Amino acid sequence: MKVNSDFFPLTQMAQRFVDQLAQCRRLGLTVLEASEHHVLIELPYSTELIGYPDTGVIHGGVITTLMDTACGSAVVSAIFHKFKLLEISPTLDLRVDYMKPAQPHKPVFGFAECYKLSSNIAFTRAIAYQDSIDDPIAHAVGSFMRISPEMVGDAFRQALMGEAVPAIGESDERK
Repeated sequence: MKVNSDFFPLTQMAQRFVDQLAQCRRLGLTVLEASEHHVLIELPYSTELIGYPDTGVIHGGVITTLMDTACGSAVVSAIFHKFKLLEISPTLDLRVDYMKPAQPHKPVFGFAECYKLSSNIAFTRAIAYQDSIDDPIAHAVGSFMRISPEMVGDAFRQALMGEAVPAIGESDERK
């Protein structure tokens, strides 16, 4: 499905993509910006995300989810910008190198870019940080499978275009 992107900001589309993932909504992930080259997502601090009660440090799995989501959002944005297509691109591989724990009581930001699109695979890299992107919590590289636009269901397409549909992981009964 081709869409006129002149009237469709990438940041809104990326947020709608994130909102389709129930775990991302529960984490409170917010897309701060999206372009044809990158996505920036904020993860607010919450005591529910603590992996180490004695220190208040956010669990590493939450950081991984942030980075995977940022990379996936960057792929969706890059494909839409370049081809005016809506594609589903599941994670094939994600490698995360942790540099240090996140500081308690502060948000974490995930900056990701899709730096290469082949006909079948999208390649990404990401950084999780708090105060400065030059002082990372973690780095990630990922690859995502490109699935033909014909395989994108109507619900996914409608959600990205701003039409109300149930999120993935939620039943229709929970409205």
